[in-house]
Amino acid sequence: MQSNVRPDDMVRITNSRLAQKFIDEQVAEIKTQVGDGKVLLALSGGVDSSVVAALLIKAIGKQLTCVHVNHGLLRKGEPEQVIEVFGKQLDANLIYIDATDRFLDKLAGVSDPETKRKIIGKEFIDVFAEEAHKLEGVKFLAQGTIYPDILESHGVKAHHNVGGLPEDLDFELVEPVKLLFKDEVRVVGKELGLPDNMVYRQPFPGPGLGVRCVGAITRDRLEAVRESDAILREEFDIAGLNTKVWQYFTVVPPFTSTGIKDGKRTDNWPVIIRAVNSVDATAATPEEIPYEVLFKIRDRIFKEVKGVNRVLYDISTKEPATIEYE
Repeated sequence: MQSNVRPDDMVRITNSRLAQKFIDEQVAEIKTQVGDGKVLLALSGGVDSSVVAALLIKAIGKQLTCVHVNHGLLRKGEPEQVIEVFGKQLDANLIYIDATDRFLDKLAGVSDPETKRKIIGKEFIDVFAEEAHKLEGVKFLAQGTIYPDILESHGVKAHHNVGGLPEDLDFELVEPVKLLFKDEVRVVGKELGLPDNMVYRQPFPGPGLGVRCVGAITRDRLEAVRESDAILREEFDIAGLNTKVWQYFTVVPPFTSTGIKDGKRTDNWPVIIRAVNSVDATAATPEEIPYEVLFKIRDRIFKEVKGVNRVLYDISTKEPATIEYE
């Protein structure tokens, strides 16, 4: 079993050859650790959990069960991608749970950001634990811990909720990428054959769109966030900005302003575009987006997203602003 300390002489994984060597080593280690045991994984569809899932499928196949919880705060197309890649292409044991109503009902009327985060985190733990209790003979819990998580949080990756699972779920952890940095995880994911839009997925907060639908979440405003975000990502892909910008997304705040459509006054929300570059998220600067790209995004949002009459571009730096709005 690996320690939690990355050796000083550990070679960084920067190419296909090194990635394949790492994969071969981890497949052997996983087989040794797990034997004929069963493993459970909370599969979010993010880079880390997806790479761990692909590694475990390669090592132990059907001994792994993946649980994908859709809390209703994922980006457009993400649950479908998880089902397609892992349920169909990789033939994994995949349990898909659509808990949208459960989460959004608990979040109704809650505007405090920290309270929202706690509700989302606790509800995820509850849903995951309920599914875990239905399974028999599971002794191991796989987790997408990476090395920065160990440095920053003493080895417990909070958004995977391991620390909050009930005591009767006494799992042994399987953490095959815990000594890797994010860029190395991406190289390994690419070598494992995961799609680029999963491997190179930009940072996405644990509470998902819940922190981008600012204030008390309403279903119509949440849908405006999801649809406008999808437009932004699609147009950034077309313009080649997806490889130049570190993180980009839309925000819909809980206030309206006067507009006009078809000669009639409207009272609708603004959509705020946020696009920043950063190395480690401790500081961030806005990306200069060509006006023709911004105008195309604006026009599509006006045409395709309900309840919106303004599109704004946030040029704030971190500091004094933060990257996310909550």
